[in-house]
Amino acid sequence: MQDLLTFERALTQPVTILIYWAGLAMIGMVGFAAVGVAVGVALRGAGFEVLLALPAFVFGALLVFVLALLWRGATEFYVAVFKIADELKAVRERLDVLIAQDTQPSDHAVKIEDEPISAAQRRTGKS
Repeated sequence: MQDLLTFERALTQPVTILIYWAGLAMIGMVGFAAVGVAVGVALRGAGFEVLLALPAFVFGALLVFVLALLWRGATEFYVAVFKIADELKAVRERLDVLIAQDTQPSDHAVKIEDEPISAAQRRTGKS
């Protein structure tokens, strides 16, 4: 519970799944409405109106299919953005560890001598 209150653990995964399925249910309702319109037009009319029911049904089915694909793509994008954020957090933590290791004194520290080194000695590397 402490992780949830301090935002140490993200709720994006479960919430995204719930939002995805809720959106898919809404898209399913649009599909049922399209089928209802097609059946209602077919039952109410005679002759020409029956022919209008088929395009209404086909258009409704295509609309549901396209909406379902777009909704899936939108939720996948949302999840990808949050996964990128998680990966960047991991990279930053790893970089902090590496920087901390570089700033610690090494075992092979150079011993500083009491004698001053001249510029000529520095250029040639001789002591």
